[in-house]
Amino acid sequence: MALRLRFVSLVFLAVGMAVGPAAAQDDDPAAITVSGKGSVTAQPDRAVVRFGVVTRAESAEEARTQNATAAQTAMNAVRDLDVPEERMRMESLRLQPQYEYNDEKNRRELMGYKATRQVVAELDRLKVLPPLVAGVVEGGANQLDGIDYQLRDRSQVRNDALRKAARAAEEKGRLLAETLDAQLGPVQAINEQNVDRVRPQPRASRMEMTKASDAAQAEPEAYAAGEIEVSARVQVVFQLRTD
Repeated sequence: MALRLRFVSLVFLAVGMAVGPAAAQDDDPAAITVSGKGSVTAQPDRAVVRFGVVTRAESAEEARTQNATAAQTAMNAVRDLDVPEERMRMESLRLQPQYEYNDEKNRRELMGYKATRQVVAELDRLKVLPPLVAGVVEGGANQLDGIDYQLRDRSQVRNDALRKAARAAEEKGRLLAETLDAQLGPVQAINEQNVDRVRPQPRASRMEMTKASDAAQAEPEAYAAGEIEVSARVQVVFQLRTD
């Protein structure tokens, strides 16, 4: 008799273990996971300008000396536009030998040296950008290496993009739920996926300074900043109500 009771207890225990997880699973509320994207555009109010100073000479020392003089003159041209000293700098100097292949002697021959340095200016007044380019070319720089438009305060634009993304996710979730005869419930989880920025590039970027100077004088809109687009993506998990 005791053996039979023990067998019956084991049977009920096994049934309870099999039914328990299924019952718990039925208690889990239905959910829907959706993603949303939001984009916001803003006018840049800051620019980082990089000028290249390239000099060539027969000796390394002569190339270095000429480069130092030209770079310093270019820095003075930036100062003339009242750019603060802490907003300008010179990058490290690169000195490279220049070779040319001699077909008659069937070998490379040293033709001289090239010195390269970047002058960087950070501008908080974009209206001075065209005269800056036009002036720096007269000060020794001979290449425009790039203009990076930026926002001094990115937090507000980023937050606006996130709000748009969250509202887009909610709208998508509500549409899907109502289509399937359900209602959107409370939020279970929110995940920020990424925030991207698309920076405008001027048409005059990466050109010889003589051409850049002509563009700055004759066509200032070549340096028009345009707009910076900030986009955000979020993933939201909502409960579903089917009653």
